[in-house]
Amino acid sequence: MSKKYRSDAMAAIHETMEALHDVGAIDKQTMRRFDGACLTSIRPLKPEEIKAIREKEHVSQAVFATYLNVTSSLVSKWERGEKRPSGASLKLLSLVAKSGLATVA
Repeated sequence: MSKKYRSDAMAAIHETMEALHDVGAIDKQTMRRFDGACLTSIRPLKPEEIKAIREKEHVSQAVFATYLNVTSSLVSKWERGEKRPSGASLKLLSLVAKSGLATVA
């Protein structure tokens, strides 16, 4: 899976930094910090956005939950705003929003 950068310019800069790391010009810790700065960040999703993602895919909460490997109860709570997705769940939701359920199938 390829990395997603904030922009084409950041991708080019990151490629240069990787080359510098490969030849020993920068250390691993610096490269890790640079990675975090270049990669696309995941923003929190509002309950109505989560529901819109699911409805765009034309699936029920149960089917959506199966794709995301969570319970349908949790999807329901996300859509009502009782809970907020985070970590891997938020990343998966962002991928589905951008590229569809086939991305995580």
